[in-house]
Amino acid sequence: MTKRFAVGIFEDEDVLLNAVENIRAAGVKIYDVFSPYPVHGIDDALGIERSRLPIAAFFFGMTGLAFALWLQIYMLGFDWPMIIGGKPHIALPAFIPVAFELTVFFTCHGMAITFFTIQGLYPRPKVPVMDVRATDDKFVMAIELDETSSQFSRLTQLLRENGASEVNQKEMTNN
Repeated sequence: MTKRFAVGIFEDEDVLLNAVENIRAAGVKIYDVFSPYPVHGIDDALGIERSRLPIAAFFFGMTGLAFALWLQIYMLGFDWPMIIGGKPHIALPAFIPVAFELTVFFTCHGMAITFFTIQGLYPRPKVPVMDVRATDDKFVMAIELDETSSQFSRLTQLLRENGASEVNQKEMTNN
């Protein structure tokens, strides 16, 4: 499916932040903003909600901790019982290093997999790029266009009034 975008190029991040607020206040929905480095405050300006990834991390960590404790209790208490140094089969202080390692392991891998899945960052043949200058020194704002042809001229004027140095129309195909 091919989508059309109005792509505004900005020279400065402060101008971009003001433009995002003004354009959203004008009732225009911004598709995304691309920048060469993270811009402080851009998430709030775009109205992006706070991520729930820390909640997922907590549950991945608890899963890792439960798995580590179950694994050690099962192996040392039932599957292959051994008495080491006179300790009982379930010696929790001795389980702490393995429990810590598996908690961190499950948390890291679970968060990475969740992040890549939610963001759609998976290997694909062609990665869409709005403007390659966003990887160098420019800031790019993309606004999805509908089928009407007059919308682009209106958005061009709006982007120029808010400090865009250049406005282009791009077509992108979803893979």
